[in-house]
Amino acid sequence: MSGGVRGATLGTLTFMLGCPDELVQQAERSLSRMGSGVLHCGPGGAGLAAKLANNYVLAMANIAVAEAMDLGVRLGVDPKVLAGVMNVSTARCWSSEVNNPVPGVVDSAPASRDYENGFAVALMAKDLGLVHAAARSSAHASMPLLESVRNVYSDMEKRGWARKDFSIVYRHIGGLEGDER
Repeated sequence: MSGGVRGATLGTLTFMLGCPDELVQQAERSLSRMGSGVLHCGPGGAGLAAKLANNYVLAMANIAVAEAMDLGVRLGVDPKVLAGVMNVSTARCWSSEVNNPVPGVVDSAPASRDYENGFAVALMAKDLGLVHAAARSSAHASMPLLESVRNVYSDMEKRGWARKDFSIVYRHIGGLEGDER
């Protein structure tokens, strides 16, 4: 599923489903009670594959947005202005628009709540471990950035941030916050 804590609270979760075609309608009836979308991705296992691929992109986008936001802030751009530029330009993504990692940019984002109540670092690290296992054993996929991304989330776990929202990567990279700007 996708949508996180916010999606669960609002009942807007999206489910990636892997099952035989004849079971889709039955699964949709059950899952629609918890969310607003059921995406049939193919046979058994395809839903998990889609979720892992999605979360891999999300993990990388989160790091990229944090680094880009920090660069812009250090170069003198107001973080809200920079996020506004990104969100109407080619850098637009969920990590910049909804879950921006800079405190105070998006009031509803975990970054504005000291990175509480979001998608935990430990969950992203777990998903990246599953991506690694799938890439190596089943798919034999070349993923040259995967180890670097996994190391970032592993390092955040080691810092004691396993339960914090994964957007705490902004703090992890030394992003400027509050009075530091």
